[in-house]
Amino acid sequence: MTYPEWHIVHAYDDYGRVISSGDPHEFGFLRAIGGFWSSLCTLSADASSMGEVDGATKQMVYVIGVSFTAELLLKAAYEETFGRLTAILRGTERSPLDRLSAEQAVDYARFLQQVPWYKWKFTEDREALAAQSSGVLRDHERRFALGIEYAAKAAYAGVIADAVAQVGADALTLRMIVRDMDRGDLETIDGVSIVTERPEGLEIETPRYRVLTHILQDVALKGATFVEIAGNDDILFTAISENASMAGAVFSRPRQGASDYRHLVVVKVDQLAERIRVMNAEGQQLEHIHDY
Repeated sequence: MTYPEWHIVHAYDDYGRVISSGDPHEFGFLRAIGGFWSSLCTLSADASSMGEVDGATKQMVYVIGVSFTAELLLKAAYEETFGRLTAILRGTERSPLDRLSAEQAVDYARFLQQVPWYKWKFTEDREALAAQSSGVLRDHERRFALGIEYAAKAAYAGVIADAVAQVGADALTLRMIVRDMDRGDLETIDGVSIVTERPEGLEIETPRYRVLTHILQDVALKGATFVEIAGNDDILFTAISENASMAGAVFSRPRQGASDYRHLVVVKVDQLAERIRVMNAEGQQLEHIHDY
């Protein structure tokens, strides 16, 4: 059930990829919204087969889903009308703020892979729009529209940051047990700390989120096996391939701005390393391993 939040991260990544060479109205806002809710339905059913999904998790996922839906509907309503009109009047030559806003979108999507959204510096992005505007109609429009968006997000981010400070942020590390790998080799991997040696293997501690994915891939390609991760024996990962289907995928969907597909795959933890090695040999891209 950690995937729906990451669907939003992937949607921003898709958006950045689309507007890097095109315009915002070319992005499928409704497709992104549909992908969130359809993946949530599929994963809720899959998760329920392992045990009841707790109420707090359901509430959190639905709250962010409604917020994401509202944001994209508002953005779609603007970009499909006034935004599209100014793009047409601009012509084929992209304005300075078209290019800048695309760079900001790509940087923001990359930031979200490791850090919560509310820590992004929206105010600095807004100031950059004002500083780099050329004064043409399209730049005036981009500065106005994105300036309002960034200001609203900056204000909301402040509220969320205060709320998180009250309840405490999520843990930034987790532990797992690894076997079939030399202690010395593990110690050379940046971010890995060896906690203790157990009969099942070496207990290690690592950062979470996207850094964790890179570490697990590195460990797997060195021939190791994961015994358990954070006390769990099932795990979800996403992978990218040119094919519309992938063995074991519970949900597959084409990526926007690319000619490939994202697959959501659930495997046993002790099978994860071998699956990573197989995908690497077959030219498939491991995108993200979802921690707990």
